[in-house]
Amino acid sequence: MLEVTATEIAKRFSQYRQAAQREPVAVTHHNRVTEVLMSKHDYDEFVRLKSLATRAQWAHELSTESLTALSEARVDPVHDYLDALLDD
Repeated sequence: MLEVTATEIAKRFSQYRQAAQREPVAVTHHNRVTEVLMSKHDYDEFVRLKSLATRAQWAHELSTESLTALSEARVDPVHDYLDALLDD
């Protein structure tokens, strides 16, 4: 990933906008990456992958149907041998 200062981005924005079509451009401020300039294609892919990520929820946030489904869920008997590992 290309890394440039915010001042450099301001001076040559067009150049780095074009570079972002090939690879993300990390923008630094006081030696710390604060933003990343990327192509629309890369951003769309990021949004797609982020939407697939699971999110943890508190039990009180779950619907009654979800809580019921969780309480009734059972492990497939083919995995019963794993219970023996808990006895050790």
